[in-house]
Amino acid sequence: MPKVYGKAGVLHASAPHDIVPAEIRMMMTADDTSLPSAQKLTYPTARKDDQVDDYFGVQVADPYRWMEDLDAPELAAWIAEENTLTRSVLDAVPERAAMHDRLMQLINFERYTVPRRKGTRYFYSHNSGLQNQNTLYWTEGLDGTPNVLLDPNTMSADGTVAIAGLSVSDDGMLAAYAIADAGSDWMKWYVRDVTTGKDLPDVIAWSKFSSASWLKDGSGFFYEGYDAPEGDALKSTNYFHKVFFHKLGTPQSEDTLVFHRPDDGELNLGAVVTDDGRYLLLLQAKGSSPKNELSVKDLQQPDAPVIAIASVADALYSPIDNDGTRFWIHTTLDAPNGRVIEVDLNDLARENWKTIIPEGRNHLDGVSMIDNTLIASYLADAQNIVELHSPEGHHIGRLTLPAIGTVAGFGGKRTDTETFYLFTNFTTPSTIYRLEMASRESTPYREPKLQFHPADYETKQIFYTSKDGTRVPMFVSHKRGLKLDGNNPTMLYGYGGFNVSLQPEFSSSNLLWMEMGGVYAQPSLRGGGEYGENWHLAGTKQNKQNVFDDFIAAAEWLIANKYTMSGRLAISGASNGGLLVAACEIQRPDLFGAVLPAVGVLDMLRFDKFTIGWAWKTDYGAPSENEAEFEAIYRYSPLQNVKPGTAYPPTLITTADHDDRVFPAHSFKYAAALQAAQAGANPILIRVETRAGHGGGMPLSKRVDLVVDQYAFLLITLRIAASITVS
Repeated sequence: MPKVYGKAGVLHASAPHDIVPAEIRMMMTADDTSLPSAQKLTYPTARKDDQVDDYFGVQVADPYRWMEDLDAPELAAWIAEENTLTRSVLDAVPERAAMHDRLMQLINFERYTVPRRKGTRYFYSHNSGLQNQNTLYWTEGLDGTPNVLLDPNTMSADGTVAIAGLSVSDDGMLAAYAIADAGSDWMKWYVRDVTTGKDLPDVIAWSKFSSASWLKDGSGFFYEGYDAPEGDALKSTNYFHKVFFHKLGTPQSEDTLVFHRPDDGELNLGAVVTDDGRYLLLLQAKGSSPKNELSVKDLQQPDAPVIAIASVADALYSPIDNDGTRFWIHTTLDAPNGRVIEVDLNDLARENWKTIIPEGRNHLDGVSMIDNTLIASYLADAQNIVELHSPEGHHIGRLTLPAIGTVAGFGGKRTDTETFYLFTNFTTPSTIYRLEMASRESTPYREPKLQFHPADYETKQIFYTSKDGTRVPMFVSHKRGLKLDGNNPTMLYGYGGFNVSLQPEFSSSNLLWMEMGGVYAQPSLRGGGEYGENWHLAGTKQNKQNVFDDFIAAAEWLIANKYTMSGRLAISGASNGGLLVAACEIQRPDLFGAVLPAVGVLDMLRFDKFTIGWAWKTDYGAPSENEAEFEAIYRYSPLQNVKPGTAYPPTLITTADHDDRVFPAHSFKYAAALQAAQAGANPILIRVETRAGHGGGMPLSKRVDLVVDQYAFLLITLRIAASITVS
C-alpha cells in the first residue's frame, strides 16, 4: 500500500548536499598568511520601524516587520544590495571556480530511484549525470526498453520546474503527475497516457501537500488541496485541507468534495485507495503531528458513510495493508517505539484490536507487506535493521543488508513476489537492490559507478552526554588517518525536530568536505525520531531547549576530543535545522567558527502567521495562544535574542524568494538584526536564491552553486587554504 500523504509542511528541507561526491586533492593549513585580513563590511541600510507587539503583557519590538511585504520595492532594493555584497565576497574566493568545475565533473554519473511495478510495467526515475531534474521512465517488464514518461528538464530553460508527485493507475496505463514551479509547495496535477506519452485534457490546480490515489478501474483519482488563496499565494496561510475526487475527462470545477473537516482548519488530510480497490482510507493529522485519526469509506457502496477506525489522534495510525475487512496498522498506541496491530472493520472496539508485532527496544520506522510477509524496518541507534514476520506475527528472520547504514523502499503489494530497496551510508552512494521474497536474497539492480574509494574514509558512531545527562549518539566521518590535533575543519550538521530521523546517508557535498580534509559530524538530537515518540517529545514545545543543549554538547565533545577547535568548527542546518544553528549561535557565539542557517525558522513569535507555519505548533507550541509556550519560545527565538554589541561568528544565511514553506522574511529580518548588532569584523551575509523554494525540486545547477558558495565562505572564515586539481 502506498504512502498516504505527506504531513503539512514538515520542516525537512531537501538538503542541497545530495550531489555526487568529489574526489578532490586539496592541501589545507590553518596558518596560511596569504589569506586576506578581516575587514568590517559595510552593510546595506535596513530601516527600523517602531512596531511593538504585546504577548501576555510582554512588549516585543519588531522593527523589521516591513520585510514581510515581499512585493515592497524597498525590500527588493535591500535584497539586491545584500546579494551584491555577498557575491563580492564569495566570488573573490580564488578556489571557487575550481571547486565548481571539479564538482561538476564528478557529479556526471548515472543515478536511479527504486522501481515500482504497475501491471506489467516498471516505473523509475533516472539522471544521466548533469541533468537539472531526474527524468521519469517506464519499461515493459523489468528488463524492457526504457521509455521516457516525463522529462521536466524540457519544461523550463533553467530547470526550476520539477515533478512534485506521481501516481500510476493500477494497470500501468495512466499517470497522474504534479508539477511545481520555482520550488513552490503549490502543485498542478496533469494526467498522461503512458503508452502514447500524450497528456489528457485534465488539469487540477491549488493542490498542496498531496498525493494522488487511483480507483482500481482507472476512471479517476483522489487528491488533496485547498481553496484558491485570496491573497499572495506564496504568503497566505493555508487552512481547511480537503480531499477531492477527479473523474477523468471532466473539468476540475466538477470534482467531488469527498471529505473535509470544517470543525478544524488545522487538520492535514490524506486519502489512499486500498490495493484491492475496495476501501478509501482517510487520515487526519493536526498540522505536522505524528499522531492522526484514521477513517475508512467503502467504495463499493456509493452512499457508504465514513467510519472512524481511530476517532482520536492519540497515536500514529498508519495503514499497512488489508485482506478484506482485516487491516494491519502500524501504531504507537501504548507503544512509543511502535507496534503492528490487526483491526477488523466488523468489530472496531479497541479491546478487540490484536497485537501482531509487539513493541521492541528499537524504534519501528516503517512496515510494508510483500508476498504475505510483513517487512518491518527498525532504527537501532539511527541505523536500519529489517525484520520479517508472517501476517500472524511469527518472526521469520532478519534481512541481510549489505552493510551498516540506511535502507528505504520495500514497496509493492501483498501479492508481489519481489520488491526493491535502496541502501546507502556515508561512504556508499544509493544502490538499488532487488529482493526475491522466496529466497530472501538481495541482488544489486542498479549500482553507481564512481571514481571514489570508500576505503579511504571511515565513520564512527560515538555517544556523548548532553547537559542534562542524556546519552546522545553522533556519527563522525573523515579521511582515514586523521590526526586528532584539534586543528581539523569540522562541519557539525543537525536537525532535531518533527520526528525526523537523521541516518547515515551518502552526500557528495560531505564527501567534498572530507576530501578537503574536513570532519563531518551528525548527531541524533532529541526532537527527531531516532528513538521513538518519547525522544521526539523530549525536543518539542517547552522541551525545545534540549535540542540546542544536545547540539552544543556535540560541539564541545568534538573540541574536547581534539577533532577541532572553536575557530575551525562550522555548524549547518536547514529549515528547522536553520532554527537550530541560529539559536545555538545566539546562545554560544564563542563556540563556533562559522554558521550556515539555511531556509530557517528564525522569528519564532510569528512562524504561524504565514503559509503552513501554523502546522508547526505541534512541535513548537503556540506563541500567541499559550503563555507558557510563549515564554519558552521567547527565551530561544533567534530574532528576538540578538544582542547589539556582540561578536557573533561569521554567518552565511541562505533562503529563496519562492519559499512558501518557511516564509523568507524569517531570514531577511534575522540578517538585518544580526548585521546591525554585530561587533567586530566577522561577516554576516545573506544569499537570496531566485526562482527557488524550500529546497524540493531545486535544479542541480542551483544546488551546486549553493554548496560551492557555502564552502567558499568556509574557506575564508575557517582559514582553509585549498589547492584543487581539476582533471
